Amino acid sequence: MKLEFTKMQGAGNDYIYLDCRHGGLPAEAGQLAARLSRRRFSVGSDGLICIAPPLLADADATMVMFNADGSEGIMCGNGVRCVAEYLYTHGVEKDLIELDTRQAGRKTLYRVGTHQWRAGMGRFSTRAEDLPAVGLGAGPLLEVPLVAAGRPWQVSCISMGNPHCVVACREAPPVGEALALWGAALSQHPAFPRGTNVEFVRVESPSELTVTVWERGSGATLACGTGACAAVAAQVLTGRCPREKTVEVSLPGGRLGVQVLADDTVLLTGPAETVFSGTIVL
Repeated sequence: MKLEFTKMQGAGNDYIYLDCRHGGLPAEAGQLAARLSRRRFSVGSDGLICIAPPLLADADATMVMFNADGSEGIMCGNGVRCVAEYLYTHGVEKDLIELDTRQAGRKTLYRVGTHQWRAGMGRFSTRAEDLPAVGLGAGPLLEVPLVAAGRPWQVSCISMGNPHCVVACREAPPVGEALALWGAALSQHPAFPRGTNVEFVRVESPSELTVTVWERGSGATLACGTGACAAVAAQVLTGRCPREKTVEVSLPGGRLGVQVLADDTVLLTGPAETVFSGTIVL
């Protein structure tokens, strides 16, 4: 069996994209994601995203995403921009694209430049029930104490439709072995019964953050769009960054712009680029 795919990335967050608008989702899509995402042994990626027919008639398509371990994801801010870019270059040439998701509702994408899209990411939440989180109180879960990997942390827990644990750092955010150790320990902490994404954040100025990411289901990634949104939301709520202004988030794979509006809705702006297209024999 031959499978046609497109590899795309947003700020280094790379996924394999399948156009399923006519043929439907492949059987055992989660297993396929785990098989194809293995770096150096297959195509290699942070996961698999299927572009399916819209759930509602007024949408342009539906995004269905799977992490590199085969688990189904809820939302990917970089992935949703890449879906819009793919549609724009494959027959849906509009500057405003509406995308359905299976678990995170409708997302509206605005084309703001060549290979550049702004995504309306919806409202964030700091309530424990929305993550979910247990044993940390009901919320708002801002700079609450947590012990993981044998050391104490102050964490802010933000839901962007998917869960995030944001850790403020005085020094440079961890990378390499330290990121793997601490990221995995926080991601799998009993306080998060369904796991969580983890962002380590240093505030460089009120308009700029430096962030490293440990993603639930994928591990260390070069960027996370919803993670960038959660990182900025946490700094806005703790008074370190302003509302209504674009905060630039510097990640290992590139830069993303995030705005937190007065009603707690979040806008995410960044690149969406095709790396290559190909065919793999399964």
